Amino acid sequence: MQAQLLEILRDQILEPDAVGDAHTDLFEAGLDSMGIMQLVLAIEESFGIALEPTDLSRDHFQTVERIEALLLSKSAR
Repeated sequence: MQAQLLEILRDQILEPDAVGDAHTDLFEAGLDSMGIMQLVLAIEESFGIALEPTDLSRDHFQTVERIEALLLSKSAR
């Protein structure tokens, strides 16, 4: 899942070199509110996981690792 998230971020949302690995701070790499919305749409399309407005916190989208944890918690329900 991390590899797919990294690919989405590098190909569709951020500069490819800005995202080093799953621990990169995505906000320091340039992720903004528009990027989060693009990412949410890509997540729903790629993984079939719907995110709620309450899921869209800075804490959940800080790193790919945290996004993955959120998605895993949503898919386990």
